[in-house]
Amino acid sequence: MKKLISVALAGVLALSLAACGSAAPSSQPASTSAAASGSTAASASTGASASTAGKQYIFSVDDLTGKTIGVQLGTTGDIYAQDIEGATVEQYNKFNDAVLALKQGKVDAVIIDNEPGNVFVEQNPDIIMLDEDFAVEDYAIALAKGSELTAKFNEAIAAIKENGTLQAILDKYINDVEGATGYVTPEGTEYPNGTLTMATNAYFPPYEYYEGDAIVGIDAEFAKAICDYLGYELKIEDMEFDSIIPAISSGKADFGAAGMTVTEDRLQNVDFTDSYCTGIQSVLVLK
Repeated sequence: MKKLISVALAGVLALSLAACGSAAPSSQPASTSAAASGSTAASASTGASASTAGKQYIFSVDDLTGKTIGVQLGTTGDIYAQDIEGATVEQYNKFNDAVLALKQGKVDAVIIDNEPGNVFVEQNPDIIMLDEDFAVEDYAIALAKGSELTAKFNEAIAAIKENGTLQAILDKYINDVEGATGYVTPEGTEYPNGTLTMATNAYFPPYEYYEGDAIVGIDAEFAKAICDYLGYELKIEDMEFDSIIPAISSGKADFGAAGMTVTEDRLQNVDFTDSYCTGIQSVLVLK
């Protein structure tokens, strides 16, 4: 979470990119406690309200001072939360579990990327998103330090933006354009260069999530378009978000795509492509 960032688009595309992670500031941890994750459902089950008599008591980012904040471990939301004065940061392996903790009254708020946050709001009528943005970021794809694939990926990203493929994917998953089909591999596509393995955390809709046994979403289709362009078969490996960079560094995965934001800490271990989507860090609270 969220994040290793926008590959900016012009005109109408700029409007469609209003939901995608940029460099996060370095921070010194406040108090942090790890919480184990076990939930796999996209929506959290109903629990006790964290607010008095069910009334909303957090109305702005400033109200987070001194509160208990739920985050996904290793995301930029996790990094940002550490800088909130007097806050206690509860880390979860999946956003599902952070939202469940919010509903159960274990945390006062959850810092989450805007689009996944919208999904949770739709699925949980007792949760709302603050109107105030917490941070604006860009998403990019992470690759091993010095990888020759970085230049190739940037070439593919530029082409995919130029030919409208990225716009089609965003129209399908974010813009709700009727009839939008996203990206479909052209008939006759061949893979002379072998297979590339993508590391992701598939609990981040609409960027990556399970549909049956398949991992789908913006990043899955975008990565497929890149690999098709470059002549590689795509294999997707689901793992905990904070395992993605180690997987790339160790060679277990060739690249990572999971709504990842470029940060100085991450740049010490991986390289990033040009950004492809702009994201917003938002705050979820109980009504």
